Amino acid sequence: MKIGIIGVGNIGGTLASKLVSTGHEVRVANSKGADDVRPFAEEVGATAADAHGAVFGADLVILSIPLPAIEKLPKNLFEGVPVHVPVVDTSNYYPGMRDPQIAELDAGEVESIWVSRQLGRPVIKAFNNILAHSLAELGQPEGVVGRLAVAVAGDDADAVRLVRGIVNEVGFDPVDAGTLAESWRQQPQTPSYCCDYDAPTMRKALAAAVKGEALRLRDQLPEAIAALGANPSHDDIVAMNRSRSSRGQRRTV
Repeated sequence: MKIGIIGVGNIGGTLASKLVSTGHEVRVANSKGADDVRPFAEEVGATAADAHGAVFGADLVILSIPLPAIEKLPKNLFEGVPVHVPVVDTSNYYPGMRDPQIAELDAGEVESIWVSRQLGRPVIKAFNNILAHSLAELGQPEGVVGRLAVAVAGDDADAVRLVRGIVNEVGFDPVDAGTLAESWRQQPQTPSYCCDYDAPTMRKALAAAVKGEALRLRDQLPEAIAALGANPSHDDIVAMNRSRSSRGQRRTV
């Protein structure tokens, strides 16, 4: 499959490497052009491209850039990309930490609905509720007991099925998280967010989410992270996420 990935940070870069290793033809791009991303592309065996080159002729596109950068993508980026080609949104909104305030999201609009509006096409929400270390290091073959899960939300059944297959290929159990409108259940500080859960626990965590509660917890996150100290371990971060996200959820987990 031909896969275009825009953004080669912790999530996008890891996905590029894993997808090349599973036999896909991967083109990678960032906001600075093909020359800037070329050293990374050569390292993992991908092809360097600009944004238009990454999406042209792709069977799947993955956007793995900070959410505010979505607005800065070329307005005609997807003009030649058929609507049936899935576009995966891996982004999360972190106002006050990394991101400027976005009024619609502050008012409660679902993050990937906002992304879809900016792009002018449907998206699939995936790979946003797993930590970079987990994605890079904790994947397991299909069927392994306790295999970690990744939530996948979207409105097109065929697109969701394709993305679920990619999740499985890179070492994780795909969990159906419902429609794109329901993808708030996997946003930051919800019970399913970056907690290293297996598939049964992930399903329970998605069901346990209480709309609006995550916004309050998210705004308290800088203080919670500071309390972990300068160099928290992966286990420390997972434990913090599990503890915080359990507050205010339905008692189903």
